[in-house]
Amino acid sequence: MPVTLHWFLPTTGDSRTDLSKGNAVGARKHLDFSGASERPPSVGYIGQIARSAEQLGFDAALTPTSSWCEDAWVLSAALTQVTERLRYLVAFRPGLVSPTLAAQMAATYQRVSGNRLLLNVVTGGDDVEQRRFGDFLSKEERYERAGEYLAIVRELWKGEPVDFSGKHYSVEGAHVPNPPELAPGIYLGGSSPGALDVAARYADVYLTWGEPPAQVAEKLDRVRAAAERAGRELRYGIRLHAISRDTAEEAWAEADKLLEGIDADAIERAQATLRASQSEGQARMIALHNGRTDALEVSPNLWAGVGLVRGGAGTALVGSHEQVADRIAEYHELGLDEFVLSGYPHLEEAYRVGEGVIPELRRRGLLAEPQALASV
Repeated sequence: MPVTLHWFLPTTGDSRTDLSKGNAVGARKHLDFSGASERPPSVGYIGQIARSAEQLGFDAALTPTSSWCEDAWVLSAALTQVTERLRYLVAFRPGLVSPTLAAQMAATYQRVSGNRLLLNVVTGGDDVEQRRFGDFLSKEERYERAGEYLAIVRELWKGEPVDFSGKHYSVEGAHVPNPPELAPGIYLGGSSPGALDVAARYADVYLTWGEPPAQVAEKLDRVRAAAERAGRELRYGIRLHAISRDTAEEAWAEADKLLEGIDADAIERAQATLRASQSEGQARMIALHNGRTDALEVSPNLWAGVGLVRGGAGTALVGSHEQVADRIAEYHELGLDEFVLSGYPHLEEAYRVGEGVIPELRRRGLLAEPQALASV
C-alpha cells in the first residue's frame, strides 16, 4: 500500500518561532504560553492552510480536540465549504456527547461535505483536563466507555435500529434516520493496553506518535497481535512534525532556531506539567529526551525538541527533502501507510513538505494520489 500524507490545522493559533504557543502545555495553570498567538485561528487563516494543503496534494488534515482550541467539528465543517477535496480528520472525545448523537452528526457531516469526514478518537490522557469537560472517569474506565461508544456508533451507521446495554451506555431503539453513504474511517492511538484493545476491536487505523523505528515496530507488533485476536486487520499511521529544507544544514539550523526563544525554566515547567499526565504515550515521548537539550536527535533525522515544551506528538523529521523522504520510507517498511505531519508555521511548512518531500515520494513511486470524492 502506498504512503498517504495528511497535514495538521493549528486551531489554537499558529506561530513562526514559538513551539509552545497553542499546545497542551500552554493551557495548564502553571505556564503562561496561552496568550495571544501571532496568527489567531480564524476561519480565514485556518482555511488558507486547508486550501494550501489541498492544492499541494495532502489527503486530509487533522483538527485537534482540547479545552484550549476551537471545536473540531464546527470549524472543520466550515472549512469543507472553502475546500473541494481535502478530508478532515476530526479529533473527538467519546462520552462528551451521546453515541447516538455523534453517529447522527457524522452522518450529516458526510452529506454536507461529500464524504470527507474521518474521526480521530481521543479518550483523554489527562484527568485534570477531562474534568474540565465534566468527565470524572478514570483512564481505564474511559477506554471501556470508548469501546461501548464505538460499538454503538458503528452499528448505527449500518442503518438498523440498535439496542445496547453495557456498563457505560444503554440505548433502546437508537437509530440514525439517514445513515451515511460512506461510514467515516476511525483512527485511534495510544500506548496502554486499553488503547490497543479498543483500537484492535473498533478502529480502522491505529496511530502512533513518532518514536524511533525500533520502538514503533515493537508497538505495531502488539497492535497486530491484538487485532488478530479480535479477528480484524488494521491500517497503521504515525503523527510527526517535519522540518524539511533543501539541505540538511538548513533544516537543523531551523530546528535550533525554534528552541532559541525558550529558556531552561520554561522547559523545566513544561516537563513538570507533562510528567503529570496519565498518558503512557506522553511518558514515552518524555523518555526520548528526559528534559535534556543536548541529545535531541534520538534516531537519524528524528528530533525530540518539540516535546520539550509541547504535549502530545513531540518529535520531528529533520533534514533535507531527500532525508525526510528516506525516513518516511523507513517507517513505511514497518507497515505505516498514513503520515500526519505538521510544522511551524503550518502554512509555510505545508509548502516546504508539499513542494520538497511530496515530489520526492512521488518520484520513488511511494505516494498515493488523493482520493476522488463524491460531490455534495
